[in-house]
Amino acid sequence: MNKIKVKKRRVKSAITKSGLPNADYVLNPYVGCQHGCIYCYADFMKRFTGHNGEDWGSFVDIKVNAPETITAKSVKKDSLILIGSVTDAYQAIEAKYKITRKCLERLLEFQPKLEILTKSPLILRDLDLLKKFENLRVGMSVGILDEKLAKQLEPQAPPPQKRLEALKILYQQGIKTYLFISPIFPEITDFKQLVKLVKNDVDQVLFENLNIRANNRKRIFEFLKRNKPELANLYEKIKKDGSYWNDLERKIAKYCRKNKIGYKIYFRHKTI
Repeated sequence: MNKIKVKKRRVKSAITKSGLPNADYVLNPYVGCQHGCIYCYADFMKRFTGHNGEDWGSFVDIKVNAPETITAKSVKKDSLILIGSVTDAYQAIEAKYKITRKCLERLLEFQPKLEILTKSPLILRDLDLLKKFENLRVGMSVGILDEKLAKQLEPQAPPPQKRLEALKILYQQGIKTYLFISPIFPEITDFKQLVKLVKNDVDQVLFENLNIRANNRKRIFEFLKRNKPELANLYEKIKKDGSYWNDLERKIAKYCRKNKIGYKIYFRHKTI
């Protein structure tokens, strides 16, 4: 694993308002993410957190006092809190610092509507706490099954198969679960294969398209050049023309309805 620059910081509040379509508030126990996913749009956070010029995946700030900022005042009744909107709350460093676990212990007191999105089987460590929440669901993010490609796209993230295995265990333990097929890489992601693998182990499947932005464009096209050079022109076209996503959205909806799969599609939504 590459050397990660770790810093401790204190925050005024761990829970902040969200601009995402599926959450009222977000809770991010860390700044930055060790996974270093080359497509991640969250690296825009660098300019707001004193990390301009640093590579995404090379730093993590630990919000050491995050748990103690969680109070009755910060947890709004009937509002949904998403843990892990611009970081992974269960990235490797969580095994040592347990900030996410401590946040969950605080949240238990207030029983909010809660959602956790992660790429890590480390979440299984906290099954004892997860089972105590009355209104919780957990999402596992997987966009590509091919481990060789996944290793290039998500250098320090756990292997896709390990994530799917963790999702199955969560489901078997009575936790509401969903697979988040994200990001969908055009002509690379096989959404049907992923759905078939998890259809008996999840309550829902969510879909999100690849967002090619100024901050990740270079990395994505370098990946294509190394692995799928024949797709570069298509990706350029897709970036300018949304018809590909319109067609894919129809295909996904048709497939899920036919196979009686609960689904939701988040294409072209507002980012944060």
